[in-house]
Amino acid sequence: MASQPHLAHLLPAAHLRQLAVDWLKEDAPSFDYGGYSVGDRQECAVLLCKSPGILAGFPFFEAVFAEVGCSVGWLQSEGTWVEPITRVAEVRGQAKGLLLGERVALNCVGRCSGVATAAAKVCRAVQEAGWHGEVAGTRKTTPGFRLPEKYALLVGGAACHRYDLGSLIMLKDNHVWASGSITQAVRNARRVGGFALKIEVECRSLEEALEAAECGSDIILLDNFAPEDLHPTATTLKTSFPNMMVEASGGITEDNVAQFVGPNIDVVSLGCLTQSARVVDFSLKVCRDSATKPSVRNFVF
Repeated sequence: MASQPHLAHLLPAAHLRQLAVDWLKEDAPSFDYGGYSVGDRQECAVLLCKSPGILAGFPFFEAVFAEVGCSVGWLQSEGTWVEPITRVAEVRGQAKGLLLGERVALNCVGRCSGVATAAAKVCRAVQEAGWHGEVAGTRKTTPGFRLPEKYALLVGGAACHRYDLGSLIMLKDNHVWASGSITQAVRNARRVGGFALKIEVECRSLEEALEAAECGSDIILLDNFAPEDLHPTATTLKTSFPNMMVEASGGITEDNVAQFVGPNIDVVSLGCLTQSARVVDFSLKVCRDSATKPSVRNFVF
């Protein structure tokens, strides 16, 4: 049996390089005075994880250091849960390159690992509840950092949901109000979306959900329902439309997600996976003696 491709294979090389270039340009738009002070001496630095979490964001970390002429050797696998203090990678190159890429690369791996950790915790919570549906993120991402955050969701075991406005036609309350009705909004969207795109409608009541289902929606989003209202609504909807996909969203967190999952819920989506994820703490430490094999004692703190 062929091995499963690595998630990094999802990432277009040109997009990775452009992100790295843009991030580095933001951090060093003119002179790099610190780089001048350290020069081009060859050095080795070690990436340390200093708080518990899932490791994620390796392709972005590599792309940043590739742009400054440094190489990365991984000591751990992406997707692994680690406890502090763990040696994660060795980075080799000119001192000026190591220090130019340091903060940008750490921001990437720390943020991605935080999102992956949040996703993994919610996935574990629903599994412990005996539910086998999909945990998904949302478009509540950091501007300019959506690709890494969506990638991190996958590393953590969650689904991305739609990547952008063209990935899925989601009609929310404002679309409905501006169109005049759910039925009209769905008709308008179907005319241009054709067969290739699914339509999801955000609904706030059983009546809205039934209208959306009757006019041809593919997915019903039950938004901001309390658990005691969510499950009866989903049951009624599935009774009339057994093949309809039902998503629950709004106010769902790691602490309460078990209340929102059930036999008639196919997807739960959580904006907090990207909006509120706590960053995993990393640091990059240059070895005191580059001739010595890196160990915790050899780092400059």
